[in-house]
Amino acid sequence: MNFKIKMKIILSICLVFCLAASVNSIRLRTHTRSHSTTSQTWQAYVDQGLVGVGMSGALIMGLDGNVLASKNLNLKSTESSRIIASLAVPSLVLREGVFVNGIVYQTLKADSSSIYGRGGAGGVILAKTGKTVIIGTFGANLQQNAAIDAVEKLAAFVRSIGY
Repeated sequence: MNFKIKMKIILSICLVFCLAASVNSIRLRTHTRSHSTTSQTWQAYVDQGLVGVGMSGALIMGLDGNVLASKNLNLKSTESSRIIASLAVPSLVLREGVFVNGIVYQTLKADSSSIYGRGGAGGVILAKTGKTVIIGTFGANLQQNAAIDAVEKLAAFVRSIGY
């Protein structure tokens, strides 16, 4: 991984932690957050934490299939329900692949917390948290390890704040 990509990842992670600190501060003061604040926070995670480090598309959805934030990535309702089911029963995607944004990715790894897929020069990384699924797609401009690192670190952070 080259230096520029590493620096983008580090800066994005720092931004995510700063955003989380402000969200936690709001939560401590009010005990409730407005929908717009939540939407803006999820969108910032997508924009800076994933697309900002080189992912070609990113999406965060609830375990109910509702999209919380997205950039350059759209899921059909059948894709979102299949993804959620695949994280519950990983063997569903081992044979047939994982469908994201109308593309079938060959499954490289699938378990109850994450799914990695490859297709052409790019791939897809999915990570499940307690209340969300984080999805990132990448092309030839980003190495698979960097994509895995970005999605998995964001997922670990989201888990750490109770989501």
